[in-house]
Amino acid sequence: MSWIQKLHDTYEQRANTVNAIREEPWPLSHLVKKAHVEVVIDELGNFRRVRKLDRVEAPTLIPVTEASAGRTGSIIAPHPLCEEIGYCASDFAEVDMRKFEAYASQMVQWCSSTHAHSKAQSILTYLRKSHLWSDLNQQQIFPFTAVDARGNKTKIKDKKVFVRWRVETLGNTGSGTWEDDLLIRAWASFDHANNNRNGFCMVLGKTVRICRSHPKFIRNPGDGAKLLSSNDFNGFTFRGRFTDSNEDYAKQACTVSFEASQKAHNALRWLIQRQGYRNEDQVIVTWAVAGKPVPDPFKDSLSLFLSSDEVPPAAPENIPPDPGDVGQAFALRLKKTLAGYRAKLDRAEEIVILGLDSATPGRLAITFYRELMGSEFLDRIHAWHEKNAWPQNFGKDRKFVGTPAPRDIAEAAFGRRLDDKLRKATVERLLPCIVDGQPLPHDLVDSVVRRACNRVGLEYWEWEKNMGIACALFKGFFKEMDYHMALEINRTSRDYLYGRLLAIAEHMEGRALYVGGETRDTTAAKLMQRFADRPASTWRTIELALTPSKSRLRAKRPGLLREMEKLHDDVVSSFVGEDFLDDRKLSGEFLLGYHCQRRQLNSPKTDAGGSTADTPIQ
Repeated sequence: MSWIQKLHDTYEQRANTVNAIREEPWPLSHLVKKAHVEVVIDELGNFRRVRKLDRVEAPTLIPVTEASAGRTGSIIAPHPLCEEIGYCASDFAEVDMRKFEAYASQMVQWCSSTHAHSKAQSILTYLRKSHLWSDLNQQQIFPFTAVDARGNKTKIKDKKVFVRWRVETLGNTGSGTWEDDLLIRAWASFDHANNNRNGFCMVLGKTVRICRSHPKFIRNPGDGAKLLSSNDFNGFTFRGRFTDSNEDYAKQACTVSFEASQKAHNALRWLIQRQGYRNEDQVIVTWAVAGKPVPDPFKDSLSLFLSSDEVPPAAPENIPPDPGDVGQAFALRLKKTLAGYRAKLDRAEEIVILGLDSATPGRLAITFYRELMGSEFLDRIHAWHEKNAWPQNFGKDRKFVGTPAPRDIAEAAFGRRLDDKLRKATVERLLPCIVDGQPLPHDLVDSVVRRACNRVGLEYWEWEKNMGIACALFKGFFKEMDYHMALEINRTSRDYLYGRLLAIAEHMEGRALYVGGETRDTTAAKLMQRFADRPASTWRTIELALTPSKSRLRAKRPGLLREMEKLHDDVVSSFVGEDFLDDRKLSGEFLLGYHCQRRQLNSPKTDAGGSTADTPIQ
């Protein structure tokens, strides 16, 4: 019941306004449904005009009953105001009079009660004239064709065309029923007074109206899955868990009130629409109960920075970035970004992370749930982005230093064409790493590293992206090794040094090809996968292949060749003992050495002599 309580409290924090449907949770006894046409009448119930609604203006807030909100199939449960032609047009040839009579009876009860509203009475007056179908038909509304977001046209059955109402009063154009606060409150009051089946609510802790049918449409307008369901009142009631076989089960079971259920589901629906992470049926949402902004744990570091109020200081002109300082600059910016959230969140602010998924169309399950204090949540977000930070290259306009998003990690591990089940499973495995501070799954890190090594099997841009992600995950998994984001010339581990050698060989051959006007791949690039499996033996092949490149550079770039040969000798002399001859498979550490050395060799130049602006970590 904890999640219901938190969602109920979240709803209470929001002002219950209905003018901005997309910005506030729905009010009680209402839901948003797509209307097809808008019928305009006057206060005396006379027809004025009608117009078709486009896709943007179609979502309309309508009053509903507990039964009509969840109606399916052949169940007759009319909405009390806005409805389909098959319910509210008595002159429609195919009308089911049972549906119309149920609709009309409900309208009469409302309009004759103490909670009646003048607009509802005007609509009832018009419907009693039995002209709705003929009025719409004269305006050539039928056959009705709807257009979706992709431009696809769908023919809507005449009886399924949904009508909303606008009532014009003398001297003004009036307002729609979905815009009238008094009308909305009038229906909510009538619906509450008309349902007096009370019981003890485990959320509110008092005796109030008990919910018979809990809401659906949680993740999207067509979502029929429910989090709570209790409709088995006959036969094998609740599989023998209760002795009562009818609706008296409420005396034996934990029950939830209508108010608590409506507010909790409306808050959840609003949060998902506003800030939820979606992956097909999987939805994960993070929020502060008080409604204050919180960082999204599913964003990469760049998106985290852009979504915050912190504005990064402008870099001085004509001064190239120093890769040796990139880690410190990132840590400072991350600290400033989260400091903006800390200033708005109290240390004891309640933060909730809720994951939802469904195995069947009718049942929704909570797959992940955590409650954290504000300071604890921000500390874990800080730790996740700090320990997995690495220079990333996601394309021309998305180069940044930071941690990749879970979705990008899943694609780096299993490819861009991975199926939805595998993506969902990967995201669920990463969620405890972000929220609970658990270590990354070792097999996931290995998979990302293995695909980054398979350079010839990927397009260049995809390989560049996977390379940064692989380095980030390996660095975060082996946090105790204290890897830096810049070249460490004093790190003498075998794997790191072999990665540096591969970058040097690639740079030498790449420059020689550029000088000669060739565009083919380097030998180092072609043999990267083999090099990762058998470094010592493969290095001999790569080094022999460098002979023509050295001859070309000796003739046209002698200074560059001397610099590269000196760097090569320094790296080889740094190997300890027999490490250089060890042909065992390399770990992901070699990617760190390769990436840092490659970045250092390709850094911006600062003078005409070609000396680099990099300052390796000593």
